[in-house]
Amino acid sequence: MKVAVFTLTFLFISMVSIRAQSSFTISGSVADRLTGQPLAFCSIAIYKSQDSTLVAGVLTDENGIYKIGNVDLGRYYMQAKYIGYSKIVLALPDLADGQTQLNLPAIAMEPDPRTLSALNVTAQRQTVENKIDRQVYRADKFLSSQGGTAIDVLKNTPSVTVNSEGDITLRGSSGFLVLLNGKPVQADPSAILNQIPANTIENIEVITSPSARFDPDGKAGIINITTRTVAAGSRSLSANSQAGLPALYRYGNLHSPQRYGADATFNVRSSHWDFNLSGNYLRNDIAGRRIGDVNTTINDVFTSFPSTGERSFVRYNYTVRSAVSFTPNAQNVFSAGFYRGYRKQSRRADLVYNNIKTDLASGEVLGRITYFNSNLARKSGGVTLGNLDYTHTFTNKSFAVVSGLFEQGNMVGLTTNVNLDEPDRHNILQSTRNPSTNPLRAFRLRADYTLAIGKGKFETGYQYRNQVQKGNFQYLDLDLESGLFILVPEFSSSTKVINHIHAVYGQYSAKTGKFDYVGGLHYEYAARAFTAGSQNTRNLNLSNLFPTLNLQYQVSKSFRVKAGYSRRVQRSTNNELNPFPEREHSETLESGDPNILPEFIDLTEVGGVKDFQKGSVYATLYNQRIKNVVNRVNSVYNDTILNRIYTNAGLATSWGIEAGTTLNLTKWWQFYGGGNVYNYKIKGSLFNNKVDVNTSSLAYSVNANTTFKFSAGFQLQLAVNYLSKRVTAQGEDSRFITPGASAKKTFLKGRLAATLQWQNIDLGLFGSNKQRITTFGKDFFTTTNYIQETDIFLINLSYNLNQTSKKAKLPSSEFGEKEF
Repeated sequence: MKVAVFTLTFLFISMVSIRAQSSFTISGSVADRLTGQPLAFCSIAIYKSQDSTLVAGVLTDENGIYKIGNVDLGRYYMQAKYIGYSKIVLALPDLADGQTQLNLPAIAMEPDPRTLSALNVTAQRQTVENKIDRQVYRADKFLSSQGGTAIDVLKNTPSVTVNSEGDITLRGSSGFLVLLNGKPVQADPSAILNQIPANTIENIEVITSPSARFDPDGKAGIINITTRTVAAGSRSLSANSQAGLPALYRYGNLHSPQRYGADATFNVRSSHWDFNLSGNYLRNDIAGRRIGDVNTTINDVFTSFPSTGERSFVRYNYTVRSAVSFTPNAQNVFSAGFYRGYRKQSRRADLVYNNIKTDLASGEVLGRITYFNSNLARKSGGVTLGNLDYTHTFTNKSFAVVSGLFEQGNMVGLTTNVNLDEPDRHNILQSTRNPSTNPLRAFRLRADYTLAIGKGKFETGYQYRNQVQKGNFQYLDLDLESGLFILVPEFSSSTKVINHIHAVYGQYSAKTGKFDYVGGLHYEYAARAFTAGSQNTRNLNLSNLFPTLNLQYQVSKSFRVKAGYSRRVQRSTNNELNPFPEREHSETLESGDPNILPEFIDLTEVGGVKDFQKGSVYATLYNQRIKNVVNRVNSVYNDTILNRIYTNAGLATSWGIEAGTTLNLTKWWQFYGGGNVYNYKIKGSLFNNKVDVNTSSLAYSVNANTTFKFSAGFQLQLAVNYLSKRVTAQGEDSRFITPGASAKKTFLKGRLAATLQWQNIDLGLFGSNKQRITTFGKDFFTTTNYIQETDIFLINLSYNLNQTSKKAKLPSSEFGEKEF
């Protein structure tokens, strides 16, 4: 930690002390020569006369006034640029001795005669953009996600699948890193993605081959969420509301599902300030039921306990986000951000069990009982993020960034289990409670430096990360005589995991002719300390190198090929490390392994992108090689309880191909489609080599939509998400399909939009939104069919108000776009 603080302090002092010589200030104004009206947000840049090196640059304010300070003594020339006007270049006069202020005459800019006064150019922006290391998806292209969360956007991309339980996978792997506007989030990915409102998202970036400057966390890669902003000199206010129509199917649930929400975003941006504030609230319940069958065999006694009943969710979610950036001049940028997200979920599983014990030798029924189990799992959690960044640009165009990031997360849970006699449901057979807390505290300090070298740029940096996660899990059993809940030590525990990570990296990227490349090396020293209850602390210290390489070659104007490699790590979670069994359901226990090792992954991919007049198509062949792969496997605890254990299972490999296309078939008809096919294989052993594992499966997914634009203000989109059947380490998951349709109508010149969504279309035809999950071993078998609500109708209303300054045309600054 001392090394981190010293390094950051040294870099900061170096940056702020580099300008120790005499300096002066340049000021003036810019106006239209014909009308005399000031030109707001005109780009002003200062260059050295000797070698045309950029020294400083600003944008004029709303009155066309500019001011550039801290310019070293020397000879310079100025360049003024504004879209629709001819560029002006003028030499600056030399300063007299002792002069510190240079007030220039007003710059009068001539309208460019080549600019047509009444020309509107429109083009259809593509759904996906392919870059050297990632695919970028435009969130507003997926109408079915409006009013939802980031997950509703993500599940439309070829790389990502979401199953009936809400489990998210990237190219078949459940481990990935989430970035919010480039800032890493250490909380559970599903939790943070369920909190970010889709209406505030500009793009989803799926980074499948991350470079060395990124954290190596996440075995499948990185998902970066970028939120919307506005152009310089404008204000923007957008508001959205959502309401769900009454549910068509109740499944006999205790409560009727409710669906409604609202969000609003305000942006304002000037030449020096950029401010954003957004908030949302969303309630998105879903009804459903569960049909399950479980059996175990112990000492020739066969126990079967099938169940059926309600399985529904009540879900609340809200977020508040704010960001501010101050750019006093071209050399310095200060920015700060705040994010607060909260999510509350209640999962109800009210099931009727029919337990039957049978002697396999004689066929005699040894016992029979029918009871009602009410299981209510409440989970709530908040994630708070705060960042403070400083960027300094040097005279040689290099720049340094010093940043700090703080994260706090707190997950609170309470699971109640009550077994009642059936069918009367008056007498309590058993009652238990599982209260838990799982707080997370993390911070990181980082310093990065970027320098132009030759035709490319060199990047290097240092980062220190500290993460502390505690857990307190209790199991309370009701004493039927006293009426008091008694702590059961066997199923209660407390845990603490501490991670200290020091990392340095270096990478170089350049473009030579038709060839682009990015190569780098990331070194990391990670120390993990885990304590469970009164057990001794388990320490794990690792020193690892993470090389990365990305290549791209432009074969022709419309065709390019690319390849990438990166080495990554998936760190163990608190749940995976906790050795104490946790009982959250009538038929299951869950525990981890304090000696579990992180997964280390080699990612390799090669692919091509073809652009043509009416769209584009891409395909990528990829391979994942996962060492120390972690699996959750089942074993028999007793005749009616299965033990789910996290453990290292050996080596896993995955070969796959991902492809997608965007086609503008006509002016009114667009098609987008993507698919992923992969073969996943695990080879190893479980339970101290007692059980061999050698399984493989072929799985595929398809995400597609087609959009019909019947007029400038009305469009219809049909979409489908499909996940095939796949084999798991101890069983298989059935296929999962969710079709949908959305109709959007705009009013008031596009400011007001109304969207009608039809989610999980079924009509008794498709078997939508249901999935059967099966596991089995030599002494157990379990299969559960999760049936969730279909044919859901939602109405969304969106209003956007953009206010600009007095000047009708407000272009974004060319200088600002390049430098910031």
